[in-house]
Amino acid sequence: MLLRPALAAAAGAALVLLALPAQAATADPTETLTVASAGTIAADGTVTLAGTYRCVGNTGPVFISSAVQQGDAPARYGIGGSRAVCDGAVHTWRNAGRVQSDALKAGPAHVEATITELEPRGGLPLPRFHAIKQQDITLTEG
Repeated sequence: MLLRPALAAAAGAALVLLALPAQAATADPTETLTVASAGTIAADGTVTLAGTYRCVGNTGPVFISSAVQQGDAPARYGIGGSRAVCDGAVHTWRNAGRVQSDALKAGPAHVEATITELEPRGGLPLPRFHAIKQQDITLTEG
């Protein structure tokens, strides 16, 4: 599966969206996204994050992205990405990604997770955000 190019396209489309005027439409209030209170970090720098989600009403592919940050450091590290199914049911998600082995360590961290759809509009896939969750977690050695 070509997940990396799709995630890169989602990130590029998000940048395009940020340059566009804000839309009046908002996400469905029944859509949810959670982040588990603990993630893991392996000795090789692999970080694993997880949670649950519920989304509805997609016309294009949908992805769950996640990023982690520690302390006051300005660096945020993207941690994998996974496909989402927007059928109205609650599903689990799990993203894993490797960062430099000394970039993150066990302890408090801040995670941002996003459900983003690449919605076809006028021949161009533009991002539609279904849910965003920011949460403080603990990274444990794993």
